[in-house]
Amino acid sequence: MRAGGPSPRAIQASRPRPVRFRGVRENHAMLPRHHEPIVAVATAPGRGAVGIVRVSGRDLTAVIDAVCGKPLAPRHATYLLFVGGDAEPIDQGLAIWFPAPHSYTGEAVLELQAHGGPVVLQLLLARCLEAGRGIGLRLAEPGEFTERAFLNDKLDLAQAEAVSDLIDASTEAAARSARRSLSGAFSTQINALRDRLIALRMLVEATLDFPEEEIDFLEKANARGRLDGVITDLASVLARARQGALLREGIKVVLAGLPNVGKSSLLNALAGAELAIVTPIPGTTRDKISGTIQIEGVPIHVTDTAGLRDPRDAHDEVERIGIARSWAEIETADAVVFLHDLTRAGQPDYDDGERQIAAQLAGMSANGARLLHVFNKADVAPRSPERPGLMLSARTGQGLAELRRALLEQAGWQAPPEGLFIARARHVQALGRTEEHLVLARSHAARADGALDLLAEELRLAHDALGDITGAFTADDLLGEIFSRFCIGK
Repeated sequence: MRAGGPSPRAIQASRPRPVRFRGVRENHAMLPRHHEPIVAVATAPGRGAVGIVRVSGRDLTAVIDAVCGKPLAPRHATYLLFVGGDAEPIDQGLAIWFPAPHSYTGEAVLELQAHGGPVVLQLLLARCLEAGRGIGLRLAEPGEFTERAFLNDKLDLAQAEAVSDLIDASTEAAARSARRSLSGAFSTQINALRDRLIALRMLVEATLDFPEEEIDFLEKANARGRLDGVITDLASVLARARQGALLREGIKVVLAGLPNVGKSSLLNALAGAELAIVTPIPGTTRDKISGTIQIEGVPIHVTDTAGLRDPRDAHDEVERIGIARSWAEIETADAVVFLHDLTRAGQPDYDDGERQIAAQLAGMSANGARLLHVFNKADVAPRSPERPGLMLSARTGQGLAELRRALLEQAGWQAPPEGLFIARARHVQALGRTEEHLVLARSHAARADGALDLLAEELRLAHDALGDITGAFTADDLLGEIFSRFCIGK
């Protein structure tokens, strides 16, 4: 540093400067279809006490006048007759008008609450389409209402996905976590990390813009320490996201083993219902049978499979197909329970078959991490096996609690922290990419020659990966894939 201190130019560069990054509106252009008014039945198919028809668009005056027969007060429920095209009433119910931008979609929204019969709702839907023909009203596509909420900045992408996750939640814990994500708990953490990355990027860009100044902006601003802090906090968010993804997706568990070792009995015991036929005849199960249970709020998708053995020893072609399907299920499992029969241990044919299957199973999973050895019929033959594993009795229920805990551990589940948010596999992948780029950025920052260009690029890539979660930098084709999986009317 010069004796006279930093120049005015360097001092100006050291101050935080606004850095322009693309936002949601700039990255996702409105298509012509996004300006067309839409309508759909917003309640589930079938009969019910109440059904809802939802309309969204820029100006719904024509629909309101035709269907409701009079203007509506904003955000007030009005009890009235819904009028058909022939001036005959369709039904009577509540009409609520939400003027833009104070609505779910950010556009004007009309909700018509009628009796929940399918015929009534279809008549009301047809009447709305007829009344809105002049403004181009059309049927909504799956997820289009929520898509417009995203495009109009009412929700970010993580919150929009939480809408679908809340609807699809299969456990109470998943529903609570989806509600937290919908309220913005997950997005708040992502945005906080993003803001810290923006600050780091500004520091690096300032240093790159003024290389002739002998001031190390990064050292003075403790950029390395701040980067380490971001990496640490990101690891915490990533760990919670993995737990949230398990809560949403569940764990796929496959019961595998030789014929007649008790796989079907174990499935029934875990499910608490007679899902599979149980007989003493080997090979009773010819195809996969699945059931879903809950353990600590986590969905566990358990699949019973056909008994494994050399296909050449199968009784017929049907059993050979069942064996092939068993191996296909095992390849995609999060955890594989290899069930042993304690009453048959020591029999040469059985032991040889077990060794062969065990070797195949171990070879299909890295270090045997997904493989869990479980020894059944402990109530009949309570003796310790030579190999380590859990002992249980599918008939009496002995050892089932230990098996449930082991399945959660096998999948990486930990006691959920307070305020766990729901997450998807793509969120976990995006956070993983962010972590990879930040680790590379840290290595560039530590180099003596100061690889600032590479550091800046890794920070940019990390920033983009975070933006992929909330939708700031998400490709439009991915948006189409996400919203197409929503139900119609949402």
